[in-house]
Amino acid sequence: MVTATSDSSSAEPSPARRDRSPWNWLLAPAAIAPLLTFIFNRDEPRLAGIPFFYWFQLLLVAFAAACTSAVYLATRRGGASDEA
Repeated sequence: MVTATSDSSSAEPSPARRDRSPWNWLLAPAAIAPLLTFIFNRDEPRLAGIPFFYWFQLLLVAFAAACTSAVYLATRRGGASDEA
């Protein structure tokens, strides 16, 4: 019976992670804001007849998309424009 063993001492150490950026903190408000329902748990003011509860959630979706896009653009690694 032969067993394969992994000798971690002879393996090269993995390179340090480079995806830890301060820009990632911009994702926190986009994830936490929808959980704070006491902020938008009301009916007034209405926007075009739509209760605040609904239109504010749609606003949060746009906010989260903007935050995600900003973090992506700020932290993306080399792309086609970086290759020359």
